[in-house]
Amino acid sequence: MILVVDSGSTKTDWISLDNNGKIIFSTQTRGMNPQVLSSSIISERIINNFDLYHNRNSVSKIFFYGAGCGVSSSVNRILKVFQTIFKNSEFDIKEDTYAAVYSTIKVGEKAIVCILGTGSNCTYYDGKDIEQRIVSLGYTLMDEASGNFFGKELIRSYYFNEMDSNIARAFEKEYDLNADVIKDNLYRKENPNAYLATFSKFLIENKDYNVFKEIIYKGLNRFIAHQIMQFKDCYDIPIHFVGSISHYLKEEIRESLTEKGLKMGNVVQRPIDNLVNYHIKLLK
Repeated sequence: MILVVDSGSTKTDWISLDNNGKIIFSTQTRGMNPQVLSSSIISERIINNFDLYHNRNSVSKIFFYGAGCGVSSSVNRILKVFQTIFKNSEFDIKEDTYAAVYSTIKVGEKAIVCILGTGSNCTYYDGKDIEQRIVSLGYTLMDEASGNFFGKELIRSYYFNEMDSNIARAFEKEYDLNADVIKDNLYRKENPNAYLATFSKFLIENKDYNVFKEIIYKGLNRFIAHQIMQFKDCYDIPIHFVGSISHYLKEEIRESLTEKGLKMGNVVQRPIDNLVNYHIKLLK
């Protein structure tokens, strides 16, 4: 049995394949970003899933594509957890940018591939290998145009009294905006980046509100300038997007790219489906 896994900070999709590429089961756990979670929490999230724990001894290979797996210390954390649970398995652990590439590109195609989900990232694919110009410093300093970026900007807008009274009241009805609650989630609890990203739903649902439009385009324009335009041939190749923010803001992304003479490629909300097809082809 093979497991193909696409893991973000908010959720992790798991799909099991037999040796002929037939899907055995699919399941989902909470996110498993090793840069913000301890080994014990990651382990708990796997063990508490019936399908994964019940089939743990039947797994022979795991292809894991995860947010936060761009550095060796994070890879080692995931690897040690897997080794204690899936004792008969081999492991191939890569950062989530590979999942984004494999789920959007055509074979041999040169492209820029962007992730806009809970966090954000950008990579260049030359048809064989990937290249990243920017080392991610995480949600505190980077992650522009991501769910957590937009959540942070929404909270700031609310506390700086930039929202009109009607939209502010609607925001208050949907979320607990007590300062102590916010600070507790940001500075004491696990997954502060995923917590911030929960607020982006409100922004997307009310994206025609002028203050929110400004937030959206500020995030997108920063992402394009700081990430996409690092690559000299960005004007000549397609720019693909992966993730929930990419999906729900695809027209705003298209507009922002077009203004700068850039070409939008594919938009994939959930890379796991295309990722599984990629691995099925490898089995044949």
